[in-house]
Amino acid sequence: MHAPVENLADIAGDVLARVRERAPRVHCITNNVAQNYTANVLLAAGAVPSMTTAPEEIAGFVASADALLVNLGTFDAERRRAVDLALDAAMAARKPWVLDPVFIDRSPARAAFARTLLARAPAAVRLNRSEFVPLFGGEVSDEAAARAAKNSGTVVAVTGDTDLVTDGLRRAALRNGHPLMSLVTAMGCAGSALLGAALAVESDAWFAAVAALAALGVAGEIAGTSAAGPGSFATAIIDALHGLDRATLRARIKVS
Repeated sequence: MHAPVENLADIAGDVLARVRERAPRVHCITNNVAQNYTANVLLAAGAVPSMTTAPEEIAGFVASADALLVNLGTFDAERRRAVDLALDAAMAARKPWVLDPVFIDRSPARAAFARTLLARAPAAVRLNRSEFVPLFGGEVSDEAAARAAKNSGTVVAVTGDTDLVTDGLRRAALRNGHPLMSLVTAMGCAGSALLGAALAVESDAWFAAVAALAALGVAGEIAGTSAAGPGSFATAIIDALHGLDRATLRARIKVS
């Protein structure tokens, strides 16, 4: 099932506008390297980050947040415990959450843990192609992603040169972005957090995922026009995201 390009551009613009209007708080359990950049991306988009993993306070932070990101980039005992406590709180408060199964292709222990988290009903999973196989099994294809989404009851967003977003019935392929995005650490983590912000204001998780990935990809394209390299690009994409509007999304979005 496909939606007209114009509709998806407008939906992405609406979601981004609601993030700015409502300033949702996204609680992020993410890796140490990604925390600062993820926080800055959320702030640039109009959302508010929080990031504690302390067991005595994380449940309260999550219950009062608008969405939760679970990123497995740092796989220590404290964060695994924090994930369990956070998900208990999120599920009790019916808060949407995003799973980002970082590096599960490199660690059987991570992959096994990620599969237990998948059973706890994330609203969306954002992952790359190498992470798809250990989480869902089989090589990535439109059909495999749709089947994974349908079987797990979640939106699957597979990012790469082309981002694929499916809920098992609907599908969108997004071709925005810039090669320098792969040279900035925490770019994927920040994208997952941005998806969390979109979920906080949009109940349709497929629309939320399309909006978040389109916004980040278009911001990347804009940043690439002025950046001299990955260092300046990391700053430029934050600036581009901060200034992104509906007209720019409509003009630049590449979706099929």
